[in-house]
Amino acid sequence: MENIFDAKTAQNYIGRINRLTPETQRKWGKMTVDQALAHLNVAYENIYEPEKHRKPNFIAGLLLKKFVKPKTVNELPYKQNLPTAPMFLIKGQKDFEEERKRLTGFIQKTQQLGKEAFDGKVSHSFGKLSAQEWNNMLAKHLNHHLEQFGV
Repeated sequence: MENIFDAKTAQNYIGRINRLTPETQRKWGKMTVDQALAHLNVAYENIYEPEKHRKPNFIAGLLLKKFVKPKTVNELPYKQNLPTAPMFLIKGQKDFEEERKRLTGFIQKTQQLGKEAFDGKVSHSFGKLSAQEWNNMLAKHLNHHLEQFGV
């Protein structure tokens, strides 16, 4: 698993994102490239702008921790066409450049804060995570959608 806290790795992700254009076509799924960037931003909004999204209720939280968390924080890549959690569903057209700029900024901020800032940090949906779990979750999500668009 790539280390999102490493400067070279973060720059590699940003380089891949910068190869996207508003016309880039998906290989699978339903999202357009602008929606995919907005979708990726939701993960970072939950870290840096948690007030934007409602926390799961108690029952949903338990279910997320028990059934979704183990598949999300491990090192196994996501399969194509998995269902998307409601908070991550993006409807309508988004501003491609704005979403790309926000995503690259979030990646840079995460790398600059470093793994120490994430070790034991509480996730909106999964509770306390280790830095490695944060890394796995963010890296595989980025990889999944960048591969979806061929970069």
